[in-house]
Amino acid sequence: MQDIADKLAFFDKLPQMLPVYERLEEQVLQRYPAVRIKVQKTQIGFYNKHLFACVSLPPKRKGIPPVCCVVTFGLGRQVHSPRIGVAVEPYPNRWTHHVFLESPQQIDEQLLGWIDEAYQFSMQK
Repeated sequence: MQDIADKLAFFDKLPQMLPVYERLEEQVLQRYPAVRIKVQKTQIGFYNKHLFACVSLPPKRKGIPPVCCVVTFGLGRQVHSPRIGVAVEPYPNRWTHHVFLESPQQIDEQLLGWIDEAYQFSMQK
């Protein structure tokens, strides 16, 4: 029960993003039932051996939708898509991608494919 309370507390300032997170969690757990989920102060992480994706709430900034959450995942390549809000290469051949989500409908096969790829990439570390 604490896990549910932690998730509710995480979305306390932006409760309209909770359904987006719940849809993502449901889809990730369908694909990978053994995934560990860790609720922290600034993000909710999805782990296999390592962190492979997370959800966070962005700061209010120009260019970021005012009501959204961010799905972040790491890959061994850069994804070029208008859906990627930011992509950075913190280490050679390790790309961190940020996708801004405003509704559960944006959790589609394209996004889940990138998360699947991030899961596999994380397992190779």
